[in-house]
Amino acid sequence: MMNAESTSTTNPLKITFNGPAKHFTDAIPIGNGRLGAMVWGGVPSETLKLNEDTLWTGVPGDYTNPDAPKALSDVRSLVDSGQYAEATAASVKLFGHPADVYQLLGDIELEFDDSHLKYAEETYRRELDLNTATAQVKYSVGNVEFTREHFSSNPDQVIVTKISGSESGSLSFSVSLDSLLDNHSYVNGNNQIIMEGRCPGKRIPPKANANDDPKGIQFSAILEIKISDDRGTISALEDKKLKVEGSDWAVLLLVASSSFDGPFINPSDSKKDPTSESMSGLQSIRNLSYSDLYTRHLDDYQKLFHRVSIQLSRSPKDIVTDTCSEENIDTVPTAERVKSFQTDEDPSLVELLFQFGRYLLISSSRPGTQVANLQGIWNEDLSPTWDSAPHVNINLEMNYWQSLPCNLSECQEPLFDFLTYLSINGSKTAQVNYLASGWVIHHKTDIWAKSSADRGKVVWALWPMGGAWLCTHLWEHYNYTMDKDFLEKRAYPLLEGCASFLLDWLIEGHDGYLETNPSTSPEHEFIAPDGKLACVSYSSTMDMAIIREVFSAIISAAEVLEKNEDALVEKVLKSLPRLRPTKIAEDGSIMEWAQDFKDPEVHHRHMSHLFGLFPGHTITIEKNPDLCKAAEKTLQKRGEEGPGWSITWKTALWARLHNQEHAYRMVKRLFNLVDPEHEKHFEGGLYSNLFAAHPPFQIDANFGFTAAVAEMLVQSTLNDLYLLPALPWDKWSSGCVKGLKARGGETVSICWKDGDLHEVGIYSNYSNIDHDSFKTLHYRGTSVKVNLSAGKIYAFNRQLKCTNVHQSIV
Repeated sequence: MMNAESTSTTNPLKITFNGPAKHFTDAIPIGNGRLGAMVWGGVPSETLKLNEDTLWTGVPGDYTNPDAPKALSDVRSLVDSGQYAEATAASVKLFGHPADVYQLLGDIELEFDDSHLKYAEETYRRELDLNTATAQVKYSVGNVEFTREHFSSNPDQVIVTKISGSESGSLSFSVSLDSLLDNHSYVNGNNQIIMEGRCPGKRIPPKANANDDPKGIQFSAILEIKISDDRGTISALEDKKLKVEGSDWAVLLLVASSSFDGPFINPSDSKKDPTSESMSGLQSIRNLSYSDLYTRHLDDYQKLFHRVSIQLSRSPKDIVTDTCSEENIDTVPTAERVKSFQTDEDPSLVELLFQFGRYLLISSSRPGTQVANLQGIWNEDLSPTWDSAPHVNINLEMNYWQSLPCNLSECQEPLFDFLTYLSINGSKTAQVNYLASGWVIHHKTDIWAKSSADRGKVVWALWPMGGAWLCTHLWEHYNYTMDKDFLEKRAYPLLEGCASFLLDWLIEGHDGYLETNPSTSPEHEFIAPDGKLACVSYSSTMDMAIIREVFSAIISAAEVLEKNEDALVEKVLKSLPRLRPTKIAEDGSIMEWAQDFKDPEVHHRHMSHLFGLFPGHTITIEKNPDLCKAAEKTLQKRGEEGPGWSITWKTALWARLHNQEHAYRMVKRLFNLVDPEHEKHFEGGLYSNLFAAHPPFQIDANFGFTAAVAEMLVQSTLNDLYLLPALPWDKWSSGCVKGLKARGGETVSICWKDGDLHEVGIYSNYSNIDHDSFKTLHYRGTSVKVNLSAGKIYAFNRQLKCTNVHQSIV
């Protein structure tokens, strides 16, 4: 019987390269949630691009606008009179200040002796091992093989690099620390370099007097070197570099800290001393050997990563022979595998990209860190594209879609911490800007928990549904974990505030419905009846779908917590049936706006009007067959092209429709190798390091891909479990997935062979589930109701008959 509790994989989960990186998107990402690095793998000289997730421009902001209520009234009047273009133009008066910008930390720069200029290129190998979260570089110079190993440890909060040569005394190099940010670096003692610096206190540093720039976030990074005890020397060069000569090996330890002390404390008032904190961090690990650090890193990482395994194959024979072909797969550069996917459709590459998404989430979002931003934590620019800021009209949510079904619920904790901060600022924005209770945020935010509308264009900036969408993650977390304490203490207060705002935001509208006005469909315009281009109207389909989802969530949460009779809940219950329903347009697709406006861009990247299908739950195959048919028409009308995140959203949407053919077509479409020197905007794909392309690099599609593949394999409600609902049987006729999670708290493992289900394992291991639960299993038209007891593992055969039950030893 399969083990549903612990998983592993025999496949070589490695991203490989046969040369150094030429671009940022060729480099290897490592991270511990807070500290990240990109390993380029240069030979004569090497650069590790460093990041620390609290380094941002700016200071806490005022996200209120006392003139907004008058502007809001004007916009609403224009919408009511059908002057949508004029309402769009007037909406700029609702803007706030622009978001701040994610920064970099700096670089570790390594320079090797001249002999490395003559390394044997055919011996070069660079790889990221997802199984160990370790990057490795190997090459030979003459008879000497040089090896570099890099990892970022979460338990010890340090980036570790070990460099060694196969011959004694063969290792010599110099190392320095530098940054594009204002900084000062110096040698401390005989084996440390300290770099101290600051982020700009304003989004765009003033060109005039530096004193006009408020004090921004301060930072410090310390690099410490250890070398072999009996051979080699370390010396200082120019008070900025360290030089290692004639050593067998060297271990570099990089720690970093900042003065950031939360979104409400001005950096000028922070009591944190980054250099002192960094020194303390180094002191805590000084007695640990490289082996100790690596073992602690591995134990921490693999406890998360090994929860889920996946193996996909065209036939059972392929699964049996996979281990025989490991060496071949392992030596072909991953970029070449991506190139050939359109012809060979190698299932093991899907496995690799699936697990890479899990690796990236573990590496960029851990309890106590910031949320994974638009690039996770990896950034090389002072002015990254779109500020590398969390965007809340799809991107931040997609970053966390996989966390629950793919068994990484702890990695979602930073999102809930962030929501708490957002609700505090958002309550001020709601009260002042909209004269509303509760809290609100818009389409873009930053480390200071910005809650007001951004600057730029109305088509993206005016969207007050960001907080509501994020709140759906709270209810989903409860559904997957059944953690009543979390629901009561963390989720419900946030849901209450969100629902309060939505109730006040809704106004009496057309045909007896409650309406949102102004309303946009994220980043999309329409042609108004007067022929003018506009984006502001009333009650977009997405607005209604998100509000419906939040209202349903708080009603269900109130039932669990016995708060059904609360005044707020009663108001929600009365308002829910008055929301404008999702309508079908004349062409058979889902209407995106309350009116069937003409669409000037039918292939638009956003799928906002299908929110109710995915990630929402208000459109289902069983309950809404007509809307599901219209959703198919909508997807066909939108087309398959788009940025990476759009492709993965479409994959998940097709999976929800149980359409295996189209879901797989979207999977295949993402395997398009993008050349960073010849990028085409909105033509998504993958870079050579498997980072997803918008282009440029944007990490949400990596996370979205993992979530979408999981959706193809398992779908669930609190009462139902759908097995292999969108599996492309002709492409992956045999396989196993182990460790996925289902709503209701179950862990699910499935094996299938020769195009049919073979065995299912289900395990409910949450300590807070102390009662039996009933679940209906669904597979290819067969439905069987089963009774599951907490702490027991159940095995079912292809007929969904229970064949074995035993008590878990956990």
